[in-house]
Amino acid sequence: MSDISFFSRVGNLFKGFMSLWIQDVEKEHPEIAYQNRIDAMVSKYAKLKDVTAAVLRRREDIDSCLNKQGEELKRVAADLEAAVATGQDDLAVVLIQKKEALEASIASLSVEFEQSRRDAEEAKSSLNSMKAEIAKLKDERDSMLAKLQSAQARIQIQDQLEGLSVEADVRALDNVREHINNTAARAKLGAELADSDLDNKLAQLRVSSGAISARATLEKLKEAQAAKAAGSKTL
Repeated sequence: MSDISFFSRVGNLFKGFMSLWIQDVEKEHPEIAYQNRIDAMVSKYAKLKDVTAAVLRRREDIDSCLNKQGEELKRVAADLEAAVATGQDDLAVVLIQKKEALEASIASLSVEFEQSRRDAEEAKSSLNSMKAEIAKLKDERDSMLAKLQSAQARIQIQDQLEGLSVEADVRALDNVREHINNTAARAKLGAELADSDLDNKLAQLRVSSGAISARATLEKLKEAQAAKAAGSKTL
């Protein structure tokens, strides 16, 4: 029992995986899913058509039999009247029995014919309904596939427009901008470091000292010239 239960569970699991796989395939290829459903309905329609044809044939056979027995009943009734009129009692008794049998058979066939007529109407109605369902499913298939193709085309256009977006080009220059800014910052840093360097400060100090010394010498020369000029005036 346990083995049977195990294999049954494995079988159910396999069926479940297959069902999920088929659903995924149908999602990726909806045209296949629709066509499979249409083919299945067409197959059922063909079988129902055969059944309907058989029902119609039975109705026609019963109707034909009723017509024949009705004609036979008319002849027996005429023969019975003739037998009674001519005093042929033995023949009249046989004809009466035959007439009663025909009437019973006709009554039974009439019931069967009515049932076969209803069966035929139901079968034709089912056949027409299934035919309409097939046509409806085909229309739905065409409409849904057209809708899917339209949506896919719109997605492709959107993807292409996104690929042509200016933002993408602007973002592509971000790295270039960052590199340029970093380079400028490094250059500025080098200049600041150069200004704060001790040797550079000393050189600047020496330049300043030289300028002060030269100015002092200039002042002395001016004073000497002024003194010389003043001595010349005194003489």
